[in-house]
Amino acid sequence: MRNPDEFDAFYKDARAGLLLQTFALTGDMGAARSAVRDAFVVAWHHWRKISRLEDPEAWVRPHAWRHAQRRHTARLWHRDKTLEPEALATLEALGKLTVAQRKTLLLTQLTTVSMADMAREVGLPLLDAERELQTATAQFAVHRDVPTTHIRPLFEPLRAEAEAARWPRATIIRRAGAARRRTHTGVGAAAAVAALVLTGSLVTDAAGIRPQLDGRPALGVAAPSSSPAPVTETPVEPPRDVDDASLLSPEQVTARIPGRRWRTVETTTNVEGDGLVLPCQRQRYADPASRGSLIRTLRDKPRPGSRPSTVQHATEVSASPKAAKATYATTLGWYAGCAEPRMQLLSTRRVGQVGDAAMMLVLRDWNRPVRTLVVGVARTGSLTTTVVTRRPGSGVPAFRNHARMLASAVNGLCTLSEAGECATSPTLTVVRPLPVGEVPGMLAEIDLPPVTNVARPWVGTEPRKAVVNVAATRCDEADFSGKEMTNNVTRSFLIPKAKLPVQFGLTETVGSLPVGKARAFVARVRARMASCPDRALGTDVSRILQSTSKRRDLTVWRVTTEITDTESVTFLMGIVRTGTSIAQIGFVPDRRVQMPPGAFANLVERAADRLVRMPAPRKR
Repeated sequence: MRNPDEFDAFYKDARAGLLLQTFALTGDMGAARSAVRDAFVVAWHHWRKISRLEDPEAWVRPHAWRHAQRRHTARLWHRDKTLEPEALATLEALGKLTVAQRKTLLLTQLTTVSMADMAREVGLPLLDAERELQTATAQFAVHRDVPTTHIRPLFEPLRAEAEAARWPRATIIRRAGAARRRTHTGVGAAAAVAALVLTGSLVTDAAGIRPQLDGRPALGVAAPSSSPAPVTETPVEPPRDVDDASLLSPEQVTARIPGRRWRTVETTTNVEGDGLVLPCQRQRYADPASRGSLIRTLRDKPRPGSRPSTVQHATEVSASPKAAKATYATTLGWYAGCAEPRMQLLSTRRVGQVGDAAMMLVLRDWNRPVRTLVVGVARTGSLTTTVVTRRPGSGVPAFRNHARMLASAVNGLCTLSEAGECATSPTLTVVRPLPVGEVPGMLAEIDLPPVTNVARPWVGTEPRKAVVNVAATRCDEADFSGKEMTNNVTRSFLIPKAKLPVQFGLTETVGSLPVGKARAFVARVRARMASCPDRALGTDVSRILQSTSKRRDLTVWRVTTEITDTESVTFLMGIVRTGTSIAQIGFVPDRRVQMPPGAFANLVERAADRLVRMPAPRKR
């Protein structure tokens, strides 16, 4: 029996809160109010089930959000100009987040759900949801120019709008829900009869209608007019000739990483669980149409008091060499832009004479215990193979040995019918990092080094037009918003929830000028930095690094400014030009939170490597 009084009380208690959340999600009050109303209609339809739930609102909310996003057909974040400026500013800041980031932030700020329930509602693993929340919190705080601890009050102007909304009576909602229930019951009965009739015809049809494995409609059956439903990833077995013998053996690993006793822990087709068994892996298969994969994990027996090392060898089979090229690129992208917190890309190398194409990346996992990863990815024909070695500590890997192990992995496959080129003696060439991120010409989280006394990850804000250059110092006051400057973008990197001063952080601003004017821009910055101690008493400028060539200019400074007789502030700044593109990087540390020696200069070098992917100057 459905209790109308219980539903009416729930409707009155929950509707304003749900409207606030849905309005904040879409920025469209009309769509939000209609969606929440319709979600309550559906809730009365299912009230027998919903009323038994511990949190009925958690059932209604996804329906309201989904309906609102479907109804919201106007240009995204087209605002009602009658809203208060503070409400508009909050909606504008929310509009700069991705939908997933928006949802994690709203669930955390406007509901009392647990982190686990938040992740479930957003549809992400818990670690991914926490990462999205960290990014959302940092970016929203930056867009609203407040500390991350002062976010919740910014929703109060939206709450006032939600509480002022007019609602239909609960009896109207229940009547609509009852009508919906009667309609669905009738439709369901008709569908059941139709299904029985259709099933009988398929069984008795003398023409022999059969389901088609390639997804085409059966003979005599019209193809559906609507778009097909998304294909659900289905684990598949690899071709029979890709077997255990195709993977690296303990003896082969020992030959390349000697001094330890290696053993096979497991060999699997990766059809169980979520399929995420390699570090940085984003989905079960890099190829959406994969024919399957094999993964072997090997581990050494460490010396007393030390931690074990692991080697994982994965091989994925695509339908053709062309499909394998995309698989190879996707796999490299997992590691070049690894989204795991506190993971840093150290170097990238092209591996020659190994398969049809091969690369090797070195990453450092700064989470305790610190580990170094060497990732080799190669393609031969329709096969993509990946070898990931994880060793404790921050030692320098033996690059050539790892390249030879990747060559052994390829040679274990190259006799198969799906394979292409084999491997001979591998060659290594240091290359620029692969492009990642929304603006490939800018630094990304994967580039940033750790800082002392903080065990939390860097989080970058959304790149935006560089109207103000936060990376500039008072010495240079470089302006990236000039008339001839194009492609001018800026972003900041923060460490949320680390209890750091608001001024702590790293900022990069980039832009493009014709090559002569780009050189002159950098020369002006250098000249102003050199003269700064004379112009600003109490300021000391030390040049840490400088290099100049026809193609590239790079300089790094340390700037110390006296605030009082006993107190001073030190920050780091770098300017770099690559061709027609310029980047300025500024880092404001804290007394207890610094980058390791040399890390900022290395970061400016990485910015120079990224900068080559900036587009040429546009004509105004």
